[in-house]
Amino acid sequence: MDEREFGRSGQWASVIGLGTWQLGADWGHVDEKEALSVLEAAAEAGVTFFDTADVYGDGRSEETIASFLRSRPDLHVLVATKMGRRAEQLPGNYVLDNFRAWNDRSRRNLGVDRIDLVQLHCPPTPVYSSDAVYDALDTLVEEERIAAYGVSVETCAEALTAIARPHVASVQIILNPFRMKPLSEVLPAARAAGAGIIARVPLASGLLSGKYTKDTVFAADDHRTYNRHGEAFDQGETFSGVDYATGVEAAAEFAALAPEGYTPAQLALRWIAEQDGVTTVIPGARSPEQARDNAAAAKLPPLPEDTRTAIRELYDRRIKDQVEQRW
Repeated sequence: MDEREFGRSGQWASVIGLGTWQLGADWGHVDEKEALSVLEAAAEAGVTFFDTADVYGDGRSEETIASFLRSRPDLHVLVATKMGRRAEQLPGNYVLDNFRAWNDRSRRNLGVDRIDLVQLHCPPTPVYSSDAVYDALDTLVEEERIAAYGVSVETCAEALTAIARPHVASVQIILNPFRMKPLSEVLPAARAAGAGIIARVPLASGLLSGKYTKDTVFAADDHRTYNRHGEAFDQGETFSGVDYATGVEAAAEFAALAPEGYTPAQLALRWIAEQDGVTTVIPGARSPEQARDNAAAAKLPPLPEDTRTAIRELYDRRIKDQVEQRW
């Protein structure tokens, strides 16, 4: 699989990575054997970027990645984790002493002395503008606890604030055919600054796979049940912030745009990967088959221009007014 230079970090990542939120929690139960088989399938398909967080299953996702990589010392995988969401979401908690403590825990979970990339995990908005926060992150690099740092954001405004900082290696942001706002300012700013872009929620929590109907029922412990209106965390993380009824209808239209040889999910992943400035796309997978199918999107032919135009028209007509004013 093609790899792209990972922003200012000097590292490289596969254009299709693997998001591992679902291996920890909040997507229904996934046992350890299944989780390890997903990691194995992704790696065998050429994925060299795993994205996790200390809050995914309260460390379970990090520990599962560590277990897998111990069993496969032949692999080189860039592992990115996140920190900050285990604490009360107050700007005053984003200080060096806490960063060290959070980092110590993640390094133990991952079984490493130095983490490839640590990202602030969608902190309160004022954190992105704090000189002291970036000074503390620089200290983690100097202490060789981390190789590089980035941020995960909810809004385009937060992304632009972070990109302006000279040592921010990457910005992780929701980007998919139902969330196009980052194309207008965030991606150009990242390109100009040399910052990487990690595109998360690429399938709009599965909507863009075309598998769901208005009658689909998700498990009680799945965020697609309990966070549809932002009850637990930012609403934009669930179905990209699109209301479910609209999303299902628009997803059916989207699926009909898939060229021959593409699944709807692969169409979404390929569309994101083709956006100028995207470094890696991080779909989740709950089975080896999903992991392999996602990775295969990187090797599909470029999308026809009429398909790209039709995707944009669908977004403008059905989705844009729901999401652009919020994120």
